[in-house]
Amino acid sequence: MEGAVPGAVPSLCRRKKPMAMNVGQGNSDDPEVMVDINTTPLIDVMLVLLIMLIITIPIQTHAVKLDMPTGNPPPPATQPIVIDIDIDFDGTITWNGQVVRDRQELEYRLKTEAADPIDQPEVHVRPNKLATYKYVAAVMASAQRLGVNKIGIVGNEQFLN
Repeated sequence: MEGAVPGAVPSLCRRKKPMAMNVGQGNSDDPEVMVDINTTPLIDVMLVLLIMLIITIPIQTHAVKLDMPTGNPPPPATQPIVIDIDIDFDGTITWNGQVVRDRQELEYRLKTEAADPIDQPEVHVRPNKLATYKYVAAVMASAQRLGVNKIGIVGNEQFLN
């Protein structure tokens, strides 16, 4: 063995490689530079931080008490009055089949129906598939502004196709 230290054990004379990165001495027989980072300490630190976060989060022990109804509710004594408002593609509005002349007449009818807040009728708005948004929005805005609480859009199945 050339270049060996006399009296030394051959296994102890080998050069040890560093764990994280080997930058080498510039000799041609050394392996290429290893630039991989050791991620084990990073993962350990992240797990410790995660455990600390879980421990420090307060346990949610408060509960909301609700008085839930028992049994089935009784059926309504009378069927509600239903008002059908149809909106055609050109903006023509009909009230239960009768043509409404202008927006003032529509608002007058909505105002008289919304006057009784206890026994207010249901208003079903049925827009035509080709009706523009501004006509439908104008009717719904008028109904909301005048105090109609029970309003809904019916006939949505025509928009599926």
